[in-house]
Amino acid sequence: MIEVRPGGRRRIDRVLGPGYLSGLGDLPLKVLRERRDEAAQEETDLSYLRRLLHARIDIVRAEQARRSSGGASIVDQLATILADNALGPAAGSGRHQQLEPSRAGEHRRHAEALIGDTDLTDVGSLSDEKLASALDTYAREELSVSSFRREVQGVMDTLNAEIAKRYQQGSATVDELLENEGGRGE
Repeated sequence: MIEVRPGGRRRIDRVLGPGYLSGLGDLPLKVLRERRDEAAQEETDLSYLRRLLHARIDIVRAEQARRSSGGASIVDQLATILADNALGPAAGSGRHQQLEPSRAGEHRRHAEALIGDTDLTDVGSLSDEKLASALDTYAREELSVSSFRREVQGVMDTLNAEIAKRYQQGSATVDELLENEGGRGE
């Protein structure tokens, strides 16, 4: 399970830490943007982990359905199983993400470690009990990841609201933004 450790050094610990949103009105605009960008990267990583978990949940559910109906091999259905989730309507609070996950390998290892020695490369060989246990574990972790993802999105919303407020009040201007953006490449 993912957890937030107060005072921890990981990005999620900082973004969801109690002081991350304190005194926003006193922070320079540059710091607000840096915090928003840091939160956006964490949200991207949590979204990636969530998608990994959904894929595993879909595979286990498909194997359970195959067993109850006597359908075709799960291997024959794999492309369809994974594509159905990717092509279906979005659920939840999805956001367009321009960032790539920064810890993709770490997230894959995390998802694989959740069920220990249960190997999803041959789900047909797993007992009904192991499948049910794997599904339960993945589903609980997905709920946890989704909850933290929503919290991070709330942090992003708060930071974006503060940035927007400064533009509305005139204490920040688009000209300053463009000037700062132009200076990054030098």
